[in-house]
Amino acid sequence: MDISNSSRAEVLVEALPYILKYTGKVLVVKYGGNAMINGELKDSVMRDMVLLNLIGVKVVLVHGGGPEITEMLAKVGKETLFVDGLRVTDEETAQIVLMVLAGKINKGLVNLIEQKGGKAIGLSGVDGHMIEAEKKNEKLGFVGNITNVNPEIICDALEKGYIPIISTVGCDKEGNIYNINADTAAAKIAGALGAESLISMTDISGILKDKNDPSSLISALSIKEAEALMADGTIKDGMIPKTQCCIDAINWGVKKVFIIDGRVPHSILIETLTNEGMGTMFTAGDIDE
Repeated sequence: MDISNSSRAEVLVEALPYILKYTGKVLVVKYGGNAMINGELKDSVMRDMVLLNLIGVKVVLVHGGGPEITEMLAKVGKETLFVDGLRVTDEETAQIVLMVLAGKINKGLVNLIEQKGGKAIGLSGVDGHMIEAEKKNEKLGFVGNITNVNPEIICDALEKGYIPIISTVGCDKEGNIYNINADTAAAKIAGALGAESLISMTDISGILKDKNDPSSLISALSIKEAEALMADGTIKDGMIPKTQCCIDAINWGVKKVFIIDGRVPHSILIETLTNEGMGTMFTAGDIDE
């Protein structure tokens, strides 16, 4: 599609208020779903991150990698078991999670950012004991409940102009490695950083009044409204923990949280730099804009 020079200029001018809003502020992106698997979508996410970084936004990318962990476990002959949606993680599995998340996936994303002209540094929750954890419960093994986030290493990277890319593994004071839910980790990290916004990329358009009707998207919710929708069953199944993470992030100090459709190319830029935005926005109280 051909776009005239004047149209390009108009797009940039319209984005200016949003650029000013986010410049110098922290934006945490929870990266997951189809956007991690589809090559075209992955490319658009990396370009979005580089562009935001270049205009002065302090962007942080937090990622999981469940499908690749499952694939690696199958290669070494380990069965994957889930309890209440969480992967049962024995000590050997925890080491494989560390290898896949902090190694293969994390460094691959760093490389992609660098290829797009950005500056990225790969970190895991083990680095600087960034994510401290304890066992969630014995039946899940080394699945971690976050007890503390130490954001200093992230802040140091941001101050030097890097995009921190964080894999969601944690550790305890004895050195045990824990598998950490990526949504929870992103919410905790965003809270510890006092982030302006947390964007959670998913494979749905946002919170729907009717899950079978995409046009029933709810564009904005207060915490109270979100809790009511969970109570009456409008928000259910796999969206309950995602919604709860959004609520928790607000309670932990994040100003606004967004659930957006990561299947849409450049969805991060659409949400942050346009008037229309996309997905569902969560705020502490009544919506003021």
